[in-house]
Amino acid sequence: MRNPLRSEDEAFRFLIAAVVAALVIAGAAYVNTWLGVAAAVLAVAGILWWLKQEPVPGAADVPPKITSETPPGVHRLLVVANETVGGAALLSTLEGLAQPTTELLVVAPALTSRVRHWASDVDGARADAEVRLQASVTRLEATGLEVRGEIGDEDPLVAIEDALRTFGADAIVISTHPEGRSNWLKQNVVDRARERFALPVTHVVVDIAAEQNQPSKD
Repeated sequence: MRNPLRSEDEAFRFLIAAVVAALVIAGAAYVNTWLGVAAAVLAVAGILWWLKQEPVPGAADVPPKITSETPPGVHRLLVVANETVGGAALLSTLEGLAQPTTELLVVAPALTSRVRHWASDVDGARADAEVRLQASVTRLEATGLEVRGEIGDEDPLVAIEDALRTFGADAIVISTHPEGRSNWLKQNVVDRARERFALPVTHVVVDIAAEQNQPSKD
């Protein structure tokens, strides 16, 4: 028997089907009581039939982890951060991971609020990300590392996946603010990245708010 909670997609489809069925039943009952009863019977029968169907093999299987290849003789680190990139903890970590042949790619997700997303204010989000990115690259270049930056998707996991298509990395470094002030930690981004990518993922907590004595977000 199919489990409607087997995956998020299955649960979402089941929820939509249940809502549509309820609306149809309510509409039919408004027209005629017996018509409503008939609609309810058909809806229940349809749901029971769907639950008895076996899911397509492999449909809800966990996808394989995303891998990455680097050019021979080159060591690459993919850094995903926003304003935390200037923190001493992150710079120290990167210097510790860096090798003579290390190349860094800093990805700054174009963060948008729900209101800005609904209003399609994507350009404004990218402009904000560009400012953060330029400051990040400048801070990292001051350490002597070879670094370049790019704007990424607002979803950090999608941003990582997009970056890996053109920048084969040996490891991923994710920088966040401390728990309680980090949106990414609330979204469990670090653990999800470790599940999704077949690369070492280093999580660096940077307390920029304490350094700058002001509140901030990822």
